[in-house]
Amino acid sequence: MRAGLVSAEAMPALEGVAARYATAITPAMAALINPGDPADPIGLQYIPDVAELITAPHELEDPTADAPFTPVKGVVHRYPDRALLKPLLACPVYCRFCFRREKVGPDGGLLTEAELQEALAWFEGNAAIREVILTGGDPLMLSARRLGEILGRLAGMAHIEILRIHTRVPVADPARITAALVAAIRQAKPVFIAVHANHAREFTPDAAAALARLADAGVPLLGQSVLLRGVNDDAPAMEALLRAMIRNRIKPYYLHSLDPAPGTARFQVPEEEGLALMAALRGRLPGHALPLFVRETPMGGGKKPVA
Repeated sequence: MRAGLVSAEAMPALEGVAARYATAITPAMAALINPGDPADPIGLQYIPDVAELITAPHELEDPTADAPFTPVKGVVHRYPDRALLKPLLACPVYCRFCFRREKVGPDGGLLTEAELQEALAWFEGNAAIREVILTGGDPLMLSARRLGEILGRLAGMAHIEILRIHTRVPVADPARITAALVAAIRQAKPVFIAVHANHAREFTPDAAAALARLADAGVPLLGQSVLLRGVNDDAPAMEALLRAMIRNRIKPYYLHSLDPAPGTARFQVPEEEGLALMAALRGRLPGHALPLFVRETPMGGGKKPVA
């Protein structure tokens, strides 16, 4: 309400949403929202809605099945050669469609030193792992010093070939992309950054400058988005998003079919519509600007192309 994005009249109904799910928005994102437009595509991503308290029959508390594939706290191991490291569960913004919305929050979910060391020891002891994906939460919420320590430890493991960071920070809180943070990201092993953005308006001048700092430092940038009703589910909106990525030296990587987290049904786009959307973009965009349309398969089966 202090940001002027929610009316005083709506607050009582939204208190239950705020009590259940984390809510936060950065000034950078708040400035993009037209508070007079309930269909604003940036506002839809961040402003709470009472519909979030309704859980549809198909929705799951752990839709990506992280829990069964967690050998130690902070690690998720689904694929033979890759595993996730979740050093914290805090984010600069909390998306209303987040598939980890039952877990993330401002309390941070930060691994203790002992938990982090146990997680890093797990990676040291598993020589089949070639790629570590830092996620959460948002790893770029860590200090440059802490991030550099974690990446350096992983890069020092002989069997680790690639590091990857999944983040919203370059668009949601671009001021965090400082010279110190960029220096921490640069390691002896390749570090890829997957930037999460869902609408072309998220690529503000400040975001473009932050992304340029990363790209100029030689950090490869990938783009990932979620197909969302009312945000990017028509050809002009998706084309604008993908063109914005390419302009900012981001290779569109994944377009995700929405994971069925509780209270997210209002964002659901049927996969046949997603396939039609991707077909409509072929020929309008070069091949390198087209992401792979994927879904999370049940019981932790990982991402598979939607066909």
